[in-house]
Amino acid sequence: MPCIDVILDESIGTISPNLYGHFVEHLGACVCEGLWNQASSTHSGGICADVVTALKQINAPVIRRPGGCFADDYHWRDGIGPVGERPNRVNIHWGDAIESNAFGTHEFVRFCRAVGAQPYIAGNAGSGSPREMRDWVEYCNFPRGSALAEERAANGDAAPLNVRYWGVGNENWGCGGHFRPEEYAGEYRRFSTYLHDFGDVPLFLVACGPDGNDLDWTRRFFVALNEGRGCGRIHGYAAHYYCGTAGTASAYSESQWYELLRKACLMEELIVQQRAAIDEFDPQRRIGLVVDEWGAWHPPTPGRNPKFLRQQNTPRDALVAALTLDIFNRHREKVVMANIAQAVNVLQALLLRVGGRVIRTPSCHVYDMYRTHQGARSVRVVCDTPGVLFEHEGQMRRVGQVAGSASIKGRTLTLTLVNVKLGEPMMLTINLRGGEGGHRAADGADARRFRGTRYV
Repeated sequence: MPCIDVILDESIGTISPNLYGHFVEHLGACVCEGLWNQASSTHSGGICADVVTALKQINAPVIRRPGGCFADDYHWRDGIGPVGERPNRVNIHWGDAIESNAFGTHEFVRFCRAVGAQPYIAGNAGSGSPREMRDWVEYCNFPRGSALAEERAANGDAAPLNVRYWGVGNENWGCGGHFRPEEYAGEYRRFSTYLHDFGDVPLFLVACGPDGNDLDWTRRFFVALNEGRGCGRIHGYAAHYYCGTAGTASAYSESQWYELLRKACLMEELIVQQRAAIDEFDPQRRIGLVVDEWGAWHPPTPGRNPKFLRQQNTPRDALVAALTLDIFNRHREKVVMANIAQAVNVLQALLLRVGGRVIRTPSCHVYDMYRTHQGARSVRVVCDTPGVLFEHEGQMRRVGQVAGSASIKGRTLTLTLVNVKLGEPMMLTINLRGGEGGHRAADGADARRFRGTRYV
């Protein structure tokens, strides 16, 4: 019989809650009509309480904004001050929609606080300047006395906003300026020089990484970054990976079912290979690998503006989410943050808002089932199960039938497993192993303690 071995005394390390992060972009109905009610917006109101409740339930740890491609054409001053006085701007990336800027810096941080999440701001390195981003950091984080801190206080927040996570641009190989990696390394060095730790919160600065598993971009970026005096102001390096589509969100063949799940599993190759490439320049792993956009990207829903990227969410997408989260859990020592795209109404949305009601999608239910992994100690899982062979576009391909991850927190063992086989359950033997006599783990965990384990 196929079996799963959980090795209790082979600890991989603590699973950072930030691997379960989220992303909201000013795109389609993600912000306005999604998490923000434009009609009731005031200087402090407008946040959708149902969205807050849903994200709190899954312990959303960190939320990234304002983009995405929107970030490198966004100027933060447009989104502060009295809502009625903020300028309307054209969203050049997403359908030339009019952006009211009603949801700006203060509203975003208040939304994150309501959810219990840390804000992660993607700065404008494409059309903005180092001074503009430097001032944004001071505005958010300097305690009091400076002109920018006093302006923040006048706008409703006397205490600093204490934003730790800052991205220096987004997809600067593409919509963020079409830089070559050497060019972006120079821009990153220049921007990061001025991003000071205002106040008591040390910044975590994230550089733009590759489109998918592009090892050439990574190596060229780090070679250029380290030329001359180098640059020590880099804490994270962010890759983006969309497993794309096979068929549409809700109409697909059996082979397309497997193909999307196979492509989702390539996240593991990206993490392993990108981490190894960064290690060539950073063997002490002072720079964390980040995957701050990931998910399924299907053709948009017919009848809606295709630039708004709204798509349906099905059990196939739930398996994409589960397979990916299990990969993050198994490699928690290689990746420090991840953000699924996106939280509401866009791409692989966890929530769909329809007629004023918030619907939790299958992907959202996966996050709910997996939340006990957050902050737990990941242990090694060995899956001895057959693979699934399938034909796609004239080629034979293979995907593992079962994959998963396990973690221990106190007296709770969480084991999550994904069976990708359509219409076919699998009987498994689950062996809890480790330590002396195959029962007791190095930290005192006893396999017999976990006989009542809840499997997901």
